[in-house]
Amino acid sequence: MTDKISRFLASAQPETPCLVVDLDVIAGNYHALRHYLPLAEVFYAVKANPAPEVIALLAGLGSSFDTASRPEIEAVLAAGVAPGRISFGNTIKKLKDIAWAYERGVRLFAFDSEAELDKLAEAAPGSKVFCRLLMTCEGAEWPLSRKFGCEADMARALMLKARALGLVPYGLSFHVGSQQTRLDQWDLAIGRAAALFRDLAAEGIALAMLNLGGGLPARYRDDVAPVERYAGAIMQAMTDHFGNDLPQMITEPGRSLVGDSGILETEVVLVSRKSFADDERWVYLDVGKFGGLAETMDEAIKYRLQLVGGGEGPSGPVVLAGPTCDSADILYEKHQYQMPLSLKPGDRVRILSTGAYTTSYAAVNFNGFAPLKAYFV
Repeated sequence: MTDKISRFLASAQPETPCLVVDLDVIAGNYHALRHYLPLAEVFYAVKANPAPEVIALLAGLGSSFDTASRPEIEAVLAAGVAPGRISFGNTIKKLKDIAWAYERGVRLFAFDSEAELDKLAEAAPGSKVFCRLLMTCEGAEWPLSRKFGCEADMARALMLKARALGLVPYGLSFHVGSQQTRLDQWDLAIGRAAALFRDLAAEGIALAMLNLGGGLPARYRDDVAPVERYAGAIMQAMTDHFGNDLPQMITEPGRSLVGDSGILETEVVLVSRKSFADDERWVYLDVGKFGGLAETMDEAIKYRLQLVGGGEGPSGPVVLAGPTCDSADILYEKHQYQMPLSLKPGDRVRILSTGAYTTSYAAVNFNGFAPLKAYFV
């Protein structure tokens, strides 16, 4: 909770559920990352929070942008960002969207399959392309394995084909998983990438860039290391595996820039029990999985909670759920949360560090509930 958010909530008293984002926190996180990892160019992952206010702020600070779709590219271009500062980083793109981006000057594209490479050769001739390596994402609270990336031997063959197709085999990328808690995962990923750099150099392809992906964490319930320790681990791995011949480095932070900037205020709708003998209460909030808290799926992301007014008196175990008529709309059942025994409908709860992947995940009028309202201060 920042002073700016606290003052806004006290004065505006907005209807719940709502998200309030302190833009100064995002700016501070951006400057900290640039300070501790100065050799890496920042490409903000727009999907984390695509609000125009966030894009405009980061554009003004000098960030480049990692985009996943035509609408995200449109949003970045609308903020006055030059197409040379945009990466079309989704490895799953329609041919017409590749062509549209190319026509507007985008020249940096990701891929991880032969079919995607063929589309790039057809719709974005001569562009710089980078191949995403498959990672296991051990230690990540929100893994990104299996769906994205390919094994190193396939990546090698695809980069050779990229050259044959007239594209520029520019670099490699990986993602160690979102909300990564293990610093050693970057050493593993960078080591694999460096080996492939050397293999391709022997084939006459001098790769220029390594995309480090995202993975830097926000502050949820579990403790995480500060950004300087992550930056130190990354640079140690880079020098261990590349020596003094460092390639251009790109990093794609999303959660770590915007996650801690947001507070989601919600109202308790109902407190109930399933039997007279049940000590565990069910607490239903006016926001749930479909209202922006999709990352509670499998209880992966565990947010910190703060009861408005402090919540005096003893506490007891609760199951936290959303308001919709869908049995999947349960936030936390296995992971134990405690809330005051005095909790009642109408009380307000603040969910901390919700600036990332909330508004962008919120459903449009599922069960008639409006999308999550956001304010930027």
